This record gives sequence, C-alpha cells and structure tokens, in this order.
Amino acid sequence: MTLDPLTLSVIQAGLQQVCDEMDLTFSRAAFSPVIAEANDRSDGIYAAEDGALIAQGTQGLPVFVGTMQYSTRVLTERIRDGITAAPQPGDIYIVNDPYLGGTHLMDVRFVTPFYRNGKIFCWLSNTGHWPDTGGTVPGGFSASATSVEQEGLRLPPVKLFKQGEMDTEIYQIICSNIRVADQRIGDVKAQAAALLVGADRLTALLDRYGDATVSGAIAELRQRAATQMRACLSLLPEGRYQASAFLDSDGVVNEPLEIRLAVTRRGDQAIFDFTGSSAPCMGPMNSVLATTLSSVYLAMRHIFPEVPISAGAFDPLAITGYQGTFLDAQYPRPVSGCAAEVSQRIAEAVFLTLAPALPDRVTAAPAGTSGNFALGGHDPEKARDFVMYQISGGGYGGNGDHDGLSNGCSTIGISKAPPVEIMEAQFPVLYRHYALHEGSGGAGYHRGGFGLDYALELRRGAATASFVMDHGRFGPPGTMGGTPGLPNRVEIHRNGRTHVPEHLSKEQDIPLAPGDVVHVRTPGGGGYGDPRTRPPHLVAEDVRLGRYTAAQAEALFAVALTAEGQPDSARTAALRA
Repeated sequence: MTLDPLTLSVIQAGLQQVCDEMDLTFSRAAFSPVIAEANDRSDGIYAAEDGALIAQGTQGLPVFVGTMQYSTRVLTERIRDGITAAPQPGDIYIVNDPYLGGTHLMDVRFVTPFYRNGKIFCWLSNTGHWPDTGGTVPGGFSASATSVEQEGLRLPPVKLFKQGEMDTEIYQIICSNIRVADQRIGDVKAQAAALLVGADRLTALLDRYGDATVSGAIAELRQRAATQMRACLSLLPEGRYQASAFLDSDGVVNEPLEIRLAVTRRGDQAIFDFTGSSAPCMGPMNSVLATTLSSVYLAMRHIFPEVPISAGAFDPLAITGYQGTFLDAQYPRPVSGCAAEVSQRIAEAVFLTLAPALPDRVTAAPAGTSGNFALGGHDPEKARDFVMYQISGGGYGGNGDHDGLSNGCSTIGISKAPPVEIMEAQFPVLYRHYALHEGSGGAGYHRGGFGLDYALELRRGAATASFVMDHGRFGPPGTMGGTPGLPNRVEIHRNGRTHVPEHLSKEQDIPLAPGDVVHVRTPGGGGYGDPRTRPPHLVAEDVRLGRYTAAQAEALFAVALTAEGQPDSARTAALRA
C-alpha cells in the first residue's frame, strides 16, 4: 500500500496522540506522587506478532522505549510457548520481572491485547514506578542488596485483570508483600484506566482511516525510521571511537565499575561494543539486558532527536560485547540501580565516545543520576506507615550551542521532582531549603548546568533513609576541553554530627529521628570547550547571579573581575596569556 505523505503524517500524529492521552490519564488518576507529580511512567503501542514498538507517548520516560518493547516481546513468546496463559479480550497482564525485559522491580508493567474483528491488532502497554514492592528497605532501593529477592516482589507475566475483572486473589498476594498496600489500588486502577483510554482512542483512529490503512502506515513509519537513522549515522565519520564511563561503586564493594565502549561506524550501521566492561557485581548496580539496549537507544535519540520513535530506528544499531559483564545481569543479581543509574552511565559512555566525532551534536556529560532517595517510617499524627520516594534533577552538560540546563530531569526520562508542597502535605517532612547547587556546573566555553541543593528534615515519628545514587566519586566529565561538574554529595545531620555514607551516595537503613536532616547536593553537568575562551562578560554575569564566586571565576575561567563585578580586561588577559 502506498500512502500519501499527508495521510501518513496524520496517522503518525494520531498514534502519538493515543499514547499521550494514556500518559495523561495515568498521571491524572494515580495516587502516588512519583507517578501523579513526577511522571515516572510511560505508555505505548506495540506490534501484535513480536512486540515491536509502534508509538510511545512524548510525556513518558525515554528509557522505557526499549524495555517495554522487550518485555512485550517476551510476553508474546511465553504465550506462544504455553508458559503464560493465552489472552482474552479485557485481559491485562502485570509483570515486573527485570530479567524478562524489565528494569528494576519498582517499574511495574501492564500489558493488554487490543482486538479488531476477533484478532489481536496490537498490544497496549504501560509502566509505572510503584513507591514500594517489598524487599528489605522501604522504596526498594537497597544499596547493599546481593540478590534480587532482597529488592522486592518479582512477578512474571500473570493476568491481574481477566476479561475486564480484577483477579482479587492475585491482587491480595501482591498487597501482602508490599508496604502501604492500601494505597496501591489507586495506582492499579489508574494504570488499567490508561490502557482503556488508549483502546478507545485507537478504536476511533482505526474506525476513521480503516485497519488496512493504519497497518500500512505503521509498516511505512517503521521503514522510514530505519532510513532516517541510517541517514543520521552518515554524519558520523567511518571509523572506531572509544571511551569509558565509571560508576562510583556497586554499593557493596567500594570500587569503581567501568563501562568500556567502542563504537564503530561501518556503512549504514553503528556497532556498540561493550567488551571489557566490568564483570557482574555483588551489589544492585547490575543492568539487565533490556535496560542496556534501551540506554543505547535513548542516547542516540538525544543525539538524533529528529528520528521518530519506532522500532525501525533501532534496526541500524548493533549492540554487542555485554555478555559476561554487569550490563547483562542474570538471575539472581540485584538490579535496583539499573534503570535510574546504570542506564544513565551507559548513555554517558555513548556521549563521551561520540563527542569528538560529532561535536555539534553531542553534549558534555549530564548529572547522570536520578537521586533516588527513599524514606520509610511511621507517622504518629496520621497513625499510618508511609513510604516516600523522591527523585532529583541535576545539571546538563554544556554543548556546542549553549550552556547546560540547570536542575534538569535525568538523562533517561522526563520525570521531575514532585512539588515540595505535595511532599510536605503527604509525608512528615519539612524542606529546610530547595535551591540550585551553585558552582556545580563544569567550566567550559559553554559551562555545565547546575545541580540541586536541598535539605529535608523529619518532623515527627521515626524513619529510615536509603539512597541509591551515583556520581559521588567522579563528577560528570567535560568534553572538548571542558572540566567536570561537581560530584554528588549526601550528608545526614543527626545529634549535631554529620554522617557521610561510605559509598558517598549509596547507603540504606539510616535511622532518623525528629529534627534529623538529610542534605543532598546533586551533580552539575560537564563543561564544553576550553573554559579560558568563555566570554568574560558571561562569567561576570554568572558571578553576579551567585552561580560562581569571583575566586571561582579566576580559578576556573581565568577571568578577573573589578570591585564592581565587571571584567578586568588587563588582569584577565594576563591570566589567559
């Protein structure tokens, strides 16, 4: 079937709109702030036969672009093999098993078949970050877990809804294994409702244009995405490029983990080879294969944003060399840090590798951590237990066009920190301050953006704090001569003493009493280009706004300022000579 460009464009936008409406429904109906406010979720449409990505919402986490495709494919394979029960109209499967195309256990997927004329036309799927799925610590981010069982309840694909009705027995099993279970029903119903909205909107699109026309458009869009990615790869000079990115530690063994990457562009294909990366680790910083693949895909989406989201965009990207490394976790390796932390370091490795070859396309390293902070305890005023989960922004790296964004969302998503007012209303906490981490941006011709600086006090009751973050040992690297951003820093102030975790930004079960304060300063982005070439008036403006001190201006940028805060041309020239 040959479709005219206008019809093809309209159908493409229509499929995207279906996913966007699912995203909005999910967030608007969810109870948990991490979904309702932080938007830690995603929705998409996947092919009936193999789960290949057809469309994904623009407001969903990019890291799920590959993992949801992978998990839907695994579901179709298990159904064909008779491992998982065959679908019926109205069925919704639930799955969070990391080794079956997932991320960490808190990312819970719902998948439902979409029928037309008695046959499955496609699958609708979404993922939402549940605040808790059990395990040794509230929130699931166990910094010292050595097996996945310590991280929470692991679910293979099972039918939570059967022909439109929720299976209360399975739901009770889930609730019996997680904390604050009474609050999960809101998220479950929101997640299911999003799929129902998607089915309604997709039905309207098919009724308008016809099944054959829409199916033809889906096939054409996949082919065009592959063609566009190959065209973009032609901008990368043929050859082999190498770099490494490092994680602070795995949370158990206090030694860095290396992601070693070599990218080879050969013809219309790019080969990403992770041979030589660190072996599987004891702690929770292993990555399952689906997350590793998705991290490469999203990094290339950052570099070539004009390529539409479709399985076809992945076809020219070959990924290898992950076998036997911590980027291909096998059961029972713990994986709570894979989606939020390891994935970002994989993307960072891609940026560092390709920056010299594509300097106008690639940024310096961003903050590269989601700032996973979980607080669990009992609130005596409300007479109930609570689990609070917070993610944090950080600085983006500078690039060839401009300075990095400050307090931006993580590399792998669009999730934002929930509003302070919402968190204080729901949990027994008080934010002492919430501001930019001034001075944290790496120096460069275009400096890195600044991270976040917040301090949170427990007001009442008793609680334990857990952190699974990164970039505490190494700041986000600069590129093209730029300097690194400042690293992550976590401090706990108790009884007049300050505690810094041994693993810097990873620790669990830290007891807190009323008045104790958690202080977090997230990383700034790396700088881009030689800092000594940054225009002095821009450095003076940063100092005027409190982003850097006058001493930092001299030390980092070789710019001297007058008493009035203006560039001192003579002294600056001498510093830069």
